[in-house]
Amino acid sequence: MTAERVNPPGLSPPTGFSHAVVASGGRVVFLAGQTSLDADGKVVGETLPEQFERALTNLLTALRAAGGAPSDLARVTVYATDVADYRAHAPELGRVWHRLAGRDYPAMAVIGAVRLWDEQALVELDGFAVLP
Repeated sequence: MTAERVNPPGLSPPTGFSHAVVASGGRVVFLAGQTSLDADGKVVGETLPEQFERALTNLLTALRAAGGAPSDLARVTVYATDVADYRAHAPELGRVWHRLAGRDYPAMAVIGAVRLWDEQALVELDGFAVLP
């Protein structure tokens, strides 16, 4: 896949996301929402950063199983049960992202959610990728 990250000078400088991603390639992979579920289906992690790391790991595991890599991500949506807490932990969450997914940011959005499917879940990530 080729991904062109577009960040126009007329928009505020992006931090931890790209304003637009122009992706071209052969296959689109739609990634289901991932929380911090372990292999037994139990939510792990007490804090938002712990749960974010596991949810991102789960998302990337699904992506790799489909033949993709983090750089193939074109779009990721983050659903957080407490957006203020998400913002407060943004630098730490950014470090988790860099360690697991690198510095090629997809187009992203953070959406506040009253609750997620798993009641103990604090964060969920879904997205899509374009593979060569």
